[in-house]
Amino acid sequence: MNKFEQLGLNESLLKAIKDLGFENPSEVQEKAIPLLLEKDTDIVALAQTGTGKTAAFGFPLIQKIDPENRNTQALILSPTRELCLQITNEIKLYAKYVKGIHTVAVYGGASITEQAREVKRGAQIIVATPGRMQDMINRGLVNISKIDYCILDEADEMLNMGFYEDIVSILSTSPNEKSTWLFSATMPQEVSRIAKEFMRKPLEITVGHKNSGSSTVSHEFYLVNARDRYEALKRLSDANPDIFSVVFCRTKRDTQAVAEKLIEDGYNAAALHGDLSQAQRDSVMKSFRNRQIQMLVATDVAARGIDVDNITHVINYQLPDEIETYNHRSGRTGRAGKLGTSIVIITKSELRKISAIERIIKQKFEEKTIPSGMEICEIQLFHLANRIKDVEVDHEIDSYLPAIYEVMKDLSKEELIKKMVAVEFNRFINYYKKNRDLSAQPAGDRRDGGGTAISSNGGAVRYFINIGSRDNFDWMTLKDFLRDTLGLGRDDVFKVDVKEGFSFFNTEAEHSQVVLDTLNSVHLEGRRINVEISKNDGGSNNRRRDHGGRKSIGGGGGGRRSESFGGGKTGRSENSFDRPARKTEGRSGTRERKPRRS
Repeated sequence: MNKFEQLGLNESLLKAIKDLGFENPSEVQEKAIPLLLEKDTDIVALAQTGTGKTAAFGFPLIQKIDPENRNTQALILSPTRELCLQITNEIKLYAKYVKGIHTVAVYGGASITEQAREVKRGAQIIVATPGRMQDMINRGLVNISKIDYCILDEADEMLNMGFYEDIVSILSTSPNEKSTWLFSATMPQEVSRIAKEFMRKPLEITVGHKNSGSSTVSHEFYLVNARDRYEALKRLSDANPDIFSVVFCRTKRDTQAVAEKLIEDGYNAAALHGDLSQAQRDSVMKSFRNRQIQMLVATDVAARGIDVDNITHVINYQLPDEIETYNHRSGRTGRAGKLGTSIVIITKSELRKISAIERIIKQKFEEKTIPSGMEICEIQLFHLANRIKDVEVDHEIDSYLPAIYEVMKDLSKEELIKKMVAVEFNRFINYYKKNRDLSAQPAGDRRDGGGTAISSNGGAVRYFINIGSRDNFDWMTLKDFLRDTLGLGRDDVFKVDVKEGFSFFNTEAEHSQVVLDTLNSVHLEGRRINVEISKNDGGSNNRRRDHGGRKSIGGGGGGRRSESFGGGKTGRSENSFDRPARKTEGRSGTRERKPRRS
C-alpha cells in the first residue's frame, strides 16, 4: 500500500500522486498533511529546503478548495518568480484529476494586466511574489478579502529579501478568520514576529532541529591564502569531475567576474544575478537544469527559489554576512534523501565564522586541504577509466570499426589502454606539473583559538578504493564503513575524499597491510572491493582530529530589492558575522589558460 493512502487524501489526489511516482511521504508531509486535513488551523512548519514542503501544503489545500466556487480561496506567497512558477506548476500537477480548480501565478517581470485577466476569469488559488501581489492589491486588480487560506512559503527567505512590509500589508488585507500556514527553513526573529502578530495559537511542526542543517549534507572547509581563492575553486572543480554545483558570491560584481574567469578557463559556467534581464535569467536556468552548465555562479538573492535536482556541491566562494543564509545555501544540495556536499573556501581571517556556523547548524565541518596537481591528475585518470568502462556503445560506430581496427592493429591491449587514457591525462599533467600547492597551514583546533595543527608522524599512506557516491557513500559514511570493517580507531582513517565511482582515504603506514588484506577480500552488494596504494599523499599530511560524534545520514518585487539582506533592519542580528571593511582583491598577473574540460 502506498503510504500516502494512510494520510487521508482523496482518490483524485492519490491518482495524481501515483502518476508523479511518489511512493513514501517525506517527514514534513507525514506530519503536516493529516493535521491540515483534520481541521482548519494555523501552523508553523520548520523544515529544510528540498524536504517536500510544496506537497505538504499543496495536497491538503487542493482537497479543501471548493472547485464550484470561482472566487479566490487561497493565496500562496513565495520569495521569487522562479519559485512562484515552480509552485504553480506543481499545484497544477497535483490537481490534474480535480475538475474546475484554476491556479494563477502572479509575479514581477511579466504583464500585470494579463495576470489580472487570468485572476478575473476565476482563480481559486493565487501563487504570488509579495511585491507584485501588493501592487495588484493597490491597483484593485485582485480581491483577497474572502480567502480561507494563506500560505507563506520560504517565509525566512521572503523576510531576508526585505518583503516584511509587503507581507504585513497583504496579511492585513486578508480576513482574520482565515487559516495561515507558514513554512520556513529557519525561525529568525522576523518570522516569529509574523507568527505572533497574524496567527492564532499556531501548531508547530519541526523536521530535525530548529535552524539545523540537513543530515544529508556534509560540510567541508578549505583554508587558502586570499590571493589563491579562485585557483582553489578551479582545483576543487577538477577534483570532482562530475560536479554539478552552485557557487555563491556576495555581490553581483564578484559573481560576474568569477563566472567570466571560469568560462575563459574552459569550464561550463554561467552567472546568475540581479543585473540580468528576466530573459537572460530564464536562459541561464534552462541551461543549468539541462546540465549544460556545471557551475552556476550566483548571488543569494538571485538563487532564491532554485529547485534543481541532483546538485552535487554548493561552493561558498565567499561566506554570506548572515549565518542563516549559509543554511539556505547548503540546502540547495542533499535534497530528496540524496547526499550532497557544502564547501567553504576560507582565509585565516574568516576562520572564526566556521565555529559560528557549526553552532547554528548543529553539525561539524571537516577541514580539508586543496588537492595537489598530482592528486587531481590521478582523480581524472580513474574517472576516465570509469567513464570508458561504463559508456553505452552506439552501434552506429560498427561500420567504422574495421578501419579503426586496421589503424590500431599493431598496438597491444596494454599500449592501447595507455594511449587512450593519456589523451585525457596529458592535458592535466601538463597544466598542473608547473603549479604550486595552494593549501594554507591547517587551522588545527579552532575551539582553542586556532592553536597549532596536529602534526602527522610523516608515515601516512593514501589509498584508492573503487566505491564512491554512486554506492551511497559520502566522506562521513565511508569513513565509518572503513573504520568498522578494518577494526581501527576513530582517528585512524582520515582524509577521506569521495568521488562518484571511487574514493581516496589515508591511514598511518602501520595499518597498510591490514587495509590491503582486509578490504581486498570484501564484497559490497555482490561487487568485489578493490583497494590500491595511491601514488600521492593527498596533499599535506597534517590533519585535524574529528570533534563531536558522527552524523547520521538520513523577484518578483519589480526590481526594488537590493542584493543586501535585512531591508530596513537596524542594529545587527545575533546570528550575523562581524563585518570588517572589505578589501578588494585585485587580479594578479596573467593567467595561463587551463585545458578545456571535456
